[in-house]
Amino acid sequence: MHRTRVIRSLLFALVLFATSAVSFGQIGIGISVHIGPPVLPVYAQPVCPGDGYIWTPGYWAYGPDGYFWVPGTWVLAPQPGYLWTPPWWGWNDGVYLFHAGYWGLHIGFYGGINYGFGYFGHGYEGGRWDGGRFYYNRSVTNVNVTNVTNVYNTTVINNNNTRVSYNGGEGGVRGVATPQEEAAEREQHLGPVAAQNQHIEMARNNPQLRASVNQGRPPIAATARPAEFTRGVEPAREGGAPEGARGGNNVPRPPSAEARDLQPHEVPKPPSTGNDRVDQKYQQQQQKLAAKQNAEHEKLAQKQEADHQRMQQKNYNDAQKQQVEQRHQQQTQQLEQKHQQQQQHLASRQQGGRR
Repeated sequence: MHRTRVIRSLLFALVLFATSAVSFGQIGIGISVHIGPPVLPVYAQPVCPGDGYIWTPGYWAYGPDGYFWVPGTWVLAPQPGYLWTPPWWGWNDGVYLFHAGYWGLHIGFYGGINYGFGYFGHGYEGGRWDGGRFYYNRSVTNVNVTNVTNVYNTTVINNNNTRVSYNGGEGGVRGVATPQEEAAEREQHLGPVAAQNQHIEMARNNPQLRASVNQGRPPIAATARPAEFTRGVEPAREGGAPEGARGGNNVPRPPSAEARDLQPHEVPKPPSTGNDRVDQKYQQQQQKLAAKQNAEHEKLAQKQEADHQRMQQKNYNDAQKQQVEQRHQQQTQQLEQKHQQQQQHLASRQQGGRR
């Protein structure tokens, strides 16, 4: 069932991509990433700007420079009755897959992720449509009753306290889709409106929203309106690690900005096949790969250390130092992704040889 839902989600994402190629292509619809997204930051919700605006929670997207934060924002619904299903990341077959958000008459599955402000893992508790107007639940949304009078108060008990931003895998949320959410996924949907596309584009091009720069604590965590990054902005009050988890063997490793901080690759002991000669061959392959990868770590560490010495000799300013650190972060992450892919490939070959 889960694999079917993943395939259906990817196919749906391709349809959305055809209708909105610029924005969706930039955030990586259907892409697979071997490093999990950071935890969700803690931030306050800006006040709702007026009738008909629906809250769209912030999330981590992925671009050429790694993960970046798309701030939560209030968006005018494309038409009465439509609600927003947030995007989400899910672990499947050794990688994290991105599932696109969409507008529809019902809320679909969004990974069981607790985005807050009414999106507590399933459905939306922040408001409802009635007679062509949207009524806001003041217990979980920030509404000024002077500007918006169509409100109500319903207490919501939220037992989902995790800030994990992905579903499945090591440490991920264990939520599964309900029959109602699966039915909602099969309904007619609309992709993000033009204002959302502009919002995503601005986030992608803002270096301060990259996880490698803000360390999981974006300075613009939420905005009052899409693409307004100067007025009505809420910074993150609490962040998290630059990386939520790593793929591959599902064993989390601490985030590293420098190759010198990486732990040496250990040689895993493959399961016994009952054939000593075959087991020894597999062990030798693992040892050879680990030695090669550790040598590449050392080479990159030496190169980065030379950059640090050059910075000191030439008295780089803060902006220049930040550029070097960002480049080191990217180099280190790319090397780790490459090594994880190599390890997965070797493990796949060895498993195939045991059959």
